[in-house]
Amino acid sequence: MSKKTDPRLSDTRRTKGSGNVFLDLGFDPAEAKVMALRAQVMIRIEQHLKAQGWTQAEAAKRLGITQPRVSRLIKGQWKDFSLDMLLTLAARAGLEPQLRLAA
Repeated sequence: MSKKTDPRLSDTRRTKGSGNVFLDLGFDPAEAKVMALRAQVMIRIEQHLKAQGWTQAEAAKRLGITQPRVSRLIKGQWKDFSLDMLLTLAARAGLEPQLRLAA
């Protein structure tokens, strides 16, 4: 009995991405931008927490959230966090979030 190989695995075609994975996945452009911003802020917070050497419990205390919520933040579960909440957490962590709008 021979193993069947999924033909998709041998497909070598490539499609150039837009630079925003959420847009590439078919989300509305405005929503995709907000989702990408949320992901970027989450990554920056996670990097900052690691740089500070904080445990999840210590980060939870400093951020004013529960340890399981810190865990979800670190795991990048962006659906659990609004952009507003992420900016608040960034400020609580000692970062200085700024908003810049470009035309």
